[in-house]
Amino acid sequence: SLHSSWCTNGHLMCAGCFIHLLADARLKEEQATCPNCRCEISKSLCCRNLAVEKAVSELPSECGFCMRQFPRSLLERHQKEECQDRVTQCRYKRIGCPWQGPYHELTGHEAECTHPTKTGNELMEILDEMDQTHKKEMQLYNSIFSLLSFEKIGYTEVQFRPYRTDDFITRLYYETPRFTVLNQTWVLKARVNDSERNPNLSCKRTLSFQLILKSKISSPMECSFLLLKGPYDDVKINPVIYHFIFTSENNETEYVPLPIIDSVECNKLLAAKNINLRLFIFQIQK
Repeated sequence: SLHSSWCTNGHLMCAGCFIHLLADARLKEEQATCPNCRCEISKSLCCRNLAVEKAVSELPSECGFCMRQFPRSLLERHQKEECQDRVTQCRYKRIGCPWQGPYHELTGHEAECTHPTKTGNELMEILDEMDQTHKKEMQLYNSIFSLLSFEKIGYTEVQFRPYRTDDFITRLYYETPRFTVLNQTWVLKARVNDSERNPNLSCKRTLSFQLILKSKISSPMECSFLLLKGPYDDVKINPVIYHFIFTSENNETEYVPLPIIDSVECNKLLAAKNINLRLFIFQIQK
């Protein structure tokens, strides 16, 4: 990212480092500070330096494929459309060719690619494997569409707020205020790296969450549920459907992964003051 921020004393940091500093401070229960002068930093105290961003966009940067230098502002277009060494895939990928290589070798490969000359039986085996992968993806989306036809569906925006445990070494966890969905009262909790002792020392960051039914119920309540990004958030979450039968004796789900696509996205959530997501609950009627 070309975005840059500066602290109140004018020290610069890139967007990635800035978010990482805020996330680390949240994990360690400390005020984030500038690595140069130790003054306090936060999203409100720091501001983007547009003059520096413009200057940086004109600085030469190296293409990751051909190693030639280009102004940063032109690099993305070069790497996607113009570089002769950019990684590309065979046109017969759709019938199973796994080849990928530099763009300048593409024509030569496609002229010799064996996939167009394979027999129908050979291609059927390859396509069958590809179909299985596609089928798993479609099953997920069909499951979601099926849930949307249920009689009892509830959804709400939820806001996870950060809290600390009372342990000797405090741990960061998150909890939502109580909310009402399907005429029942619920709470969501989340934890970092499944309560690993020192998640601030880990490069890999994950979040897991549990759904808790706070209302008293007289008969079991079978539900499917999933978390998605909120209406105004840009966090990348893969949809995963979870299933649980709530009873008066067992009203808490296990902790399950919040399916964020990677640690970078997780750091974005950790750096934020609160985590805003959207929860869907589907009640299964017998």
